[in-house]
Amino acid sequence: MTRVWKWNRPVTVREVLEDLQQERTIAYTTVMTVLDNLHQKGWVRREAEGRAYRYEAVSTRAAYSAALMNEAWSQSDNQAAALVAFFGMMSPEQREALSDAVRMVQGPETPPAQNPEQNPAENPPRENPAADGGETGR
Repeated sequence: MTRVWKWNRPVTVREVLEDLQQERTIAYTTVMTVLDNLHQKGWVRREAEGRAYRYEAVSTRAAYSAALMNEAWSQSDNQAAALVAFFGMMSPEQREALSDAVRMVQGPETPPAQNPEQNPAENPPRENPAADGGETGR
C-alpha cells in the first residue's frame, strides 16, 4: 500500500516492482500477488490496461490506519484497558494530536451553563417555585 499511496495515481505491477527492486530483490509474481490480495480485500481498485492492470488506492493512508486501529481495538476483550494501554504508549505530541482530533470530531464547544446569580435578567424568578420542585418558601 505504501508504494500505491506514494505515487497517488494508478500504478502497474511493473512500476511497483521496479521501485521495490531499488531496495531489495523481489519477484514480479510476489508483487502481483500482493496487489491482487489488496484488490480482493477492497483496499485497491484496478482497471485493465492492455494485458496488465493499473491499481489505485480506494482510501487514504489515514483511513487505512484508522481501520487497522479500529479492527485491533474491536478484537480486545477489554476495550477500555486497550485504549488506556495505547494512550500510555503515546508521545506527548501524539497525545496532543489525539486531543486535537477529539475536538474536531466533537465540533464547536457548547457554552457552559450560566450561573443564575451572574445574570438575573436572563433567569427570571418562577411564579410558583413549589409547583416545579423549587423552594417552598419556608
